[in-house]
Amino acid sequence: MPLETTDRELAGRIAAGDVRAFDALMARYKRPVLNFVCRLTGDATEAEDLALEVFVKAHRALTGGGYRSGRAEVSTWLFQIARNAALDFLRHQQRHPTVELPESAEPAAPGKSAAQELSAHETGAQIAAAVAELPEDQRTALILAAYEDRSQNEIAAIMKTSAKSVEARLYRARQYLRQRLAALRG
Repeated sequence: MPLETTDRELAGRIAAGDVRAFDALMARYKRPVLNFVCRLTGDATEAEDLALEVFVKAHRALTGGGYRSGRAEVSTWLFQIARNAALDFLRHQQRHPTVELPESAEPAAPGKSAAQELSAHETGAQIAAAVAELPEDQRTALILAAYEDRSQNEIAAIMKTSAKSVEARLYRARQYLRQRLAALRG
């Protein structure tokens, strides 16, 4: 499949029954969707299952006429499905909490001292914890902007809101993170 093939062309081919077109679409978006769901849920193991669920739903919609190309870009539509799957998972987790087992210690990366590795891990954990504390709408907007490099207009389409609302959510999220991380450091 040529690299120039657009998402809309792939969607049309999938609707016509082209299996290779779906493989190409999945190859194009598997990693971004997986990363997005993982960051939104904070659960890497569950994110794999949710990403697969996203592509199963997308395939059903594309082959069953549930996707209309004029309404949204394919990537925006996939991230909407991913967001809904992640939110459903988070709601289920709130209703049915589970006990987490502690993770085992991993060896330090070559070239870094154990203290440097621990410091980097702790900083990453602090950032992840601060992001997890954000309200869902701010967290989603921040993850899409910072990690998925989506524009405010794309985020607005994914979240089904206005670009101004996204701008405000990003501003509030960044302000909170600056204050939260400054308090942790100071």
